[in-house]
Amino acid sequence: MPLIFTAPWLLAGLLTLPVIWWLLRATPPKPAQEPFPPLAILAKIARHDQEASKSPWWLTLLRLILAALVIFAVAGPVWKPQPITFTGAQPVVIMIDNGWASAPQWAAYENQAQWLISNAEKNDAPVYLIATADPQNTASGPFTAAQALKRLQALEPRAVPVERLAAAERLGTALNNTADSRIFYLNDGLETAQDQQAFTALDKLKATNIQLIMPDSQQLFAVQGVANQQNALVIDLLRPSNDVQAAKVQLSAYDNQGRVLAQTQADFADKETKTVAQMTIPVELRNDIAMVRADQMRHAAATWLLDENNRRRRVGLLDASNADKAHSLLSPLHYISSALAPFADLINANDRDLSQSVDRLLEQKPSVIVLSDIGRLPENTAAKLMQWVENGGTLLRFAGPRLAAAQSDADTKRDPLLPVQLRSGQRNLGGTLSWSTPQPVAPAPENSPFRNIQLPDDVTVLRQVLAEPSPDLIQKSWLNLADGTPLITGENRGAGRLVLFHIAPDIGWSNLPLSGGFVDLLRRLTETSGAQAANAAGEQTVTLPAYRLLDAAGNLTGQPAAAQPLVIEKGKTPEASLLNPPGLYGTEQAYKALNLMKSDTVLNPLTKPEMTTNLAMVPATKAQTVNLQGPLFALAAILLALDGLLMLWIGGTFSRNRSRNFTGKASGTVKSLLILFALSASLTAAPFIVQPVLAQEAQVRDDSKPDDQAKIDVLDVTHLAYVITGDKATDDISRVGLSGLNQFVADKTSLEPGAPVGINPETDELAFYPMIYWPVDEKAPFPSEKALQRIDAYMQQGGTVIFDTRDQLSGDTSGLNGTSPATQRLRDMLDAMNVPPLAPVADNHVLSKTFFLMPDFPGRYRGSPLWAEAPVDNPDAADQPADRPVRNGDGVSPILITANDLAGAWAMDENWQPLYPTVPNDPMQRIYALRGGVNMVMYVLTGNYKADQVHVPALLERLGN
Repeated sequence: MPLIFTAPWLLAGLLTLPVIWWLLRATPPKPAQEPFPPLAILAKIARHDQEASKSPWWLTLLRLILAALVIFAVAGPVWKPQPITFTGAQPVVIMIDNGWASAPQWAAYENQAQWLISNAEKNDAPVYLIATADPQNTASGPFTAAQALKRLQALEPRAVPVERLAAAERLGTALNNTADSRIFYLNDGLETAQDQQAFTALDKLKATNIQLIMPDSQQLFAVQGVANQQNALVIDLLRPSNDVQAAKVQLSAYDNQGRVLAQTQADFADKETKTVAQMTIPVELRNDIAMVRADQMRHAAATWLLDENNRRRRVGLLDASNADKAHSLLSPLHYISSALAPFADLINANDRDLSQSVDRLLEQKPSVIVLSDIGRLPENTAAKLMQWVENGGTLLRFAGPRLAAAQSDADTKRDPLLPVQLRSGQRNLGGTLSWSTPQPVAPAPENSPFRNIQLPDDVTVLRQVLAEPSPDLIQKSWLNLADGTPLITGENRGAGRLVLFHIAPDIGWSNLPLSGGFVDLLRRLTETSGAQAANAAGEQTVTLPAYRLLDAAGNLTGQPAAAQPLVIEKGKTPEASLLNPPGLYGTEQAYKALNLMKSDTVLNPLTKPEMTTNLAMVPATKAQTVNLQGPLFALAAILLALDGLLMLWIGGTFSRNRSRNFTGKASGTVKSLLILFALSASLTAAPFIVQPVLAQEAQVRDDSKPDDQAKIDVLDVTHLAYVITGDKATDDISRVGLSGLNQFVADKTSLEPGAPVGINPETDELAFYPMIYWPVDEKAPFPSEKALQRIDAYMQQGGTVIFDTRDQLSGDTSGLNGTSPATQRLRDMLDAMNVPPLAPVADNHVLSKTFFLMPDFPGRYRGSPLWAEAPVDNPDAADQPADRPVRNGDGVSPILITANDLAGAWAMDENWQPLYPTVPNDPMQRIYALRGGVNMVMYVLTGNYKADQVHVPALLERLGN
């Protein structure tokens, strides 16, 4: 029923309507009076047997409606109520699922819970609030209604499975045998493995009733797995078993930067709960995929994270003769290692004993093992390798003199670790006594995994081992020479593969190892191999810290504070939980992805459990409730005002004759009634204009902070900053000095900096300022560790700090090699920071020609060099001078050090007169100091563009002038 009353017993007042009707009929309105002098005599005559005239029927009806409205309003009508109502002061228990499946409908859950809390408040009932995905130590109640509402507002969905049994046990502890409680369970509609135990625990609480509030039907799709297979990225999806309608799901693949690399669509047929989608894209793009998600879903199960195990492979390298090669270029494994190193983890086995080498490789669970020119293997070793191949490994073999010689023995049977039977010996192409010429490589056949790889035309083969003809040789030939003989053969064995290069991995047999095609061939084989490396850590217990976690909406965040380290035990696959939410665990360099869904996960709907307690399953609703009490009172007031106006009209107040004698009292009465009419109308419409009762929609949160406007003001213009040392005289010099530099910069350039800003590096935001001036004062307190760390981070992120020891005249300093107290203080500060190598700024440094041509950088004093990041020594860059400074990034040194007291030279009074003399007292020294300051400002703002050769003619012309 869409209309209920909070006080229905007051509707008994409707029984009084007949009495009110009778009274209204017996009390007619006062008739209009018209003055007529002759009637004054008649008025003195006694009147007998006079009866009251009847009230007009329409006026009586109006007043009955007014009375009925008042009765209805007093009864507390509510329109479109929530389907759950209760009375009484017994405890109210609100149990709510806040796991991953609740995220799409969390607003509806909050609406339902707010209604329940409001009902509890009206009945003075205590409230218990239990969330099934919250930690065990979370308070559960009892709460007052205000406390429960505040606790509800703090709740949020989590990207983890719900733990209903733990929540039920926590509820039992909180109730402490309290009887007659009423339990309202806002569930996500999905079944879990512990449901039976959880509802059994709830049944033991002896509640008056339990209501399972079921969510609205919705489409819920989850990603169950992603496999990087040979030709495509294969994505497994599932949905609840009660969702039987055909559906389409849009899937997107993202890289680490959040860019979309590929998209595809998955189709669910009628009554189908699982489906598979494919993204057929190049393997290079597949290896860059970091996340796959169903776009229209906003929950954690719709996101699947990928880690290095989906991209890189562990490759074992083995060469029987590698110990005899002293030079790396002569090693048969050199070209293989060079080709595989960029995209694979290489494992070398240097033991001369092949059996031990193979055992050591197998212990590390590689995806690929490369055997370079190994002819014979011990029988037990060959059996181990064969078992490894059948379990999913890829064995890649290269020919060579040993392999060719191993086939010359007449008693030798076919090597089980080769895809084809080989002829004895080797074939020479283009030798002195050979009629044949070196053979180029033919295009790969359609059945080859290399069919999309284009080898250079100049790749030729000089020597090869030949395969014995067989009916299946064509199928096993993955790459041939132009004459049709195999260059690469392969065969599937069990879950793995055997691959043979019919050449040696060096330039004595072919120039293929020198080409980029060799890298492409090995990369294709490696990236399409079995992902056994993903289980490499399964042989030992590994603990990984949380790096980035998924939130309830399926977005990857950088806030792992709430998660514990992930412990991967031997032989066990970790699962997502409250302590280990889905996300990335490890470090930025190496991490493991933990996803929500497992390969055996099934999404079944929650069914009604068997319980002795009175149990009901009721649907959730998003219907908004409107309290009609106010509108009904307002409508009654309108009718009351209308009744008053009608009474005045019947009494003749508005007649033409009476309008001349319209008294002030009557006029005030009419005005009051009109005002009452207008206010009542506005109050009647208000509930339908403003938000309905208990149906607050999510408001835009005001996340502004008191200092936001100050930050905006700082960002409006460029500001230089100085570090507040705590010494007033030093800080005043820094402030006035930077103000003088600002004025000089504004006069000489187009930049107009704002007023200098004093900062505390421990607490203030540093990223707003391109350059920070730090006067080093040995008497000031030593900066805290946090301050130094923040300054270090500021420099690493592109900022520049000028450290000024101001002790050039102390006599015991020589740049950074001095022994003055200020220099020693600076050394102690730099020891706590990641400072690059430093060197004095040379004459050809970018800083010396950024704006003015500067031979040196004086301040109040002269003589101390200006230290900056040392130039990068790059002798390989033949097109650039070896002394070109700082090529990394934009070439700005993060640190500048001087002892010349720059701020003292820049300091000017209001009349642009220097505040402090220079030593020696040379007016040009101050000019050079200001010019040096301009160069520093331009340097930190524009980088090292003046080092480009395009500026050389202009610089030479200026130097000539």
